[in-house]
Amino acid sequence: MGIGASIFMLAVGAIITFAFNIRVGFLDLDIVGWVLMGAGALGLIMALTIFNRRRTTVVEQPTTIARPTTTERVVEERAPYDVDRPL
Repeated sequence: MGIGASIFMLAVGAIITFAFNIRVGFLDLDIVGWVLMGAGALGLIMALTIFNRRRTTVVEQPTTIARPTTTERVVEERAPYDVDRPL
């Protein structure tokens, strides 16, 4: 579920909970609205944490020329902003 779907679920849940005053015989619409808002909030939090993961670059370099099958794995992590650049 993406950010847009999560916000949509939050909005629909809030409308069902706070705007409607309709009673259905076996279904409590207030509970349905609260469940939709909770699922939307959880989806929004999960979407934001997944999209904000740090980027990693994996470069495999051969360690020796004689045996090209042996590789060394180098992982470079980039900060979300440039630290070395002066303001």
